[in-house]
Amino acid sequence: MLKGIGVISWEFLTEMPKDGMTSGGIFPAIVGTLLLVLGSMLVAFPIGIMSGICMSEYVKDGFIKRFVTVMTNNLAGIPSIVFGLFGMEFFVNELKWGDSIIAGSFTLGLLAIPIVIRITEESLKSVSKTFREASMALGATKLQTTYKVVLPIAMPNIVTGLILSLSRVSGETAPILFTVAAYFLPKLPNSIFDQVMALPYHLYVISTSGTNIEASRHMAYGTALVLIIIVLMFNLLANWLRKYLSRKVKMN
Repeated sequence: MLKGIGVISWEFLTEMPKDGMTSGGIFPAIVGTLLLVLGSMLVAFPIGIMSGICMSEYVKDGFIKRFVTVMTNNLAGIPSIVFGLFGMEFFVNELKWGDSIIAGSFTLGLLAIPIVIRITEESLKSVSKTFREASMALGATKLQTTYKVVLPIAMPNIVTGLILSLSRVSGETAPILFTVAAYFLPKLPNSIFDQVMALPYHLYVISTSGTNIEASRHMAYGTALVLIIIVLMFNLLANWLRKYLSRKVKMN
């Protein structure tokens, strides 16, 4: 980390890489990482949250619920490289999206969906049944109870978990290796069907197989520090949102 601090500068954060990634900056990698995180969020959050609500509030205990729970837990434990290979075969080759932002985003989204489902389900289960019973006793429907009573109470924990899941996505290398990441691309993308550089893959490349590893060593230290800072910011944001939403729920 100390070696990375000396590398960080405005030019390092805003310039394109130069001279085989031995000089210049990492701006395309930063933009690419943020685009992939945003894309994976748009894929994983709606599907994962709705699935978690369905599993917690509407699916009755039985074989189907146990089966889905087991499959969800298994998917959450599968190595990320398996998701990368699936993304390459299905999104890149089968759907003909090629190595692109949309292929990488869907692959990372699939990686995050099981985590989002479990987070949502456990957060909803932590809400006392008395809130549900009181709401329905006052004449509210099951749907109204879920979305106006249970979900707001569980939202602080859900949001915290969602943002923490982004921390994992932002640091993944294997899924983007096969679906979107470019070795050296000193420009910004024009569409969702373009390749991008990304911080995790960029760090891997300049640390292990760059054109001149020793000359780019300082770039690796700086890239690693930037990636750590981004993950730290996600965690700080999650902590702040949890406290803010908890206070808001108590006030209401």
